[in-house]
Amino acid sequence: MKIDRQIGILSILLQKDKVTTSELAEKFEVSRRTIMRDIEDINRAGIPIVTTQGQNGGVTIMENYKMDRTVLATAEMQAIFTGLQSLDSVSGTNRYRQLMEKLSVDHANTVNVDNHILIDLSGWDKSLVSGKIELIKAAMEKREKICFTYFSPNEDSEREIEPYHLIFQWSSWYVWGYCVERRNFRMFKLTRMTNLQRTGEKCEERIVPEYTCEKLLHTKGEIEVVVKFDKAVRWRLVDEWGKNTFEEDVEGNLITSFTWSDVSSFYNWILTFGAKAEILKPESYRQEFAELLEKIQKKYES
Repeated sequence: MKIDRQIGILSILLQKDKVTTSELAEKFEVSRRTIMRDIEDINRAGIPIVTTQGQNGGVTIMENYKMDRTVLATAEMQAIFTGLQSLDSVSGTNRYRQLMEKLSVDHANTVNVDNHILIDLSGWDKSLVSGKIELIKAAMEKREKICFTYFSPNEDSEREIEPYHLIFQWSSWYVWGYCVERRNFRMFKLTRMTNLQRTGEKCEERIVPEYTCEKLLHTKGEIEVVVKFDKAVRWRLVDEWGKNTFEEDVEGNLITSFTWSDVSSFYNWILTFGAKAEILKPESYRQEFAELLEKIQKKYES
């Protein structure tokens, strides 16, 4: 969408002194003509963006300017400010709010009064990720490697990576980069990282592939199951999967068939429903899950 791209352009210009229209076109996968139209729209909205030609030319936000307050009432600017404010919710800084402070002395009150949409991308404890985000951003700007202790379902390990992208996806923050140990590109969840440091060592020169959302490949699934849920958890199925993903039996229970990535994580997910979920098929999973429940029961009986 155009408004999303314009928010992205402003975000980049806040983090870099100057960027070329070619770089922006490549970043957003559009033509240079489209980028120029976006810049014209942003200028018309009241944020002066300057373009210069030549070898050292590029696009930048004009220094030392103020914006007319009335511009802030437009729907387009409200959407832009909402998007920018959401980035401050996890950064641990006021970098994006500082942009708005440049626009108008009284702009903050105007935005809060007129805008009823708030976006908070942070978790319950901002300290878990905000400092890590800033450290990783600094490392990426300097093209430095980072190292950390990582806690995964399989093992705890010491990792060293070349960071290339900070990603907010699936309601969590991740860093995507080249893992020196595994010799491949990997995704790491920020909340599972401890002892995060910049190594001071420069990243290698390498061809970096385009980031793809690998987690979505799990939707294909490796196992197929049929599960019956109590009607009391209808809200959760609708919340996670949508309202057209199950059928009701005569007693009002919810029957659904679906695929999952692996048996172990499937069992863990079913456990979160307590007694309100029952595996119907296949029989082998039903029996194996019953054995798991028996082991849990014995642990509490002892």
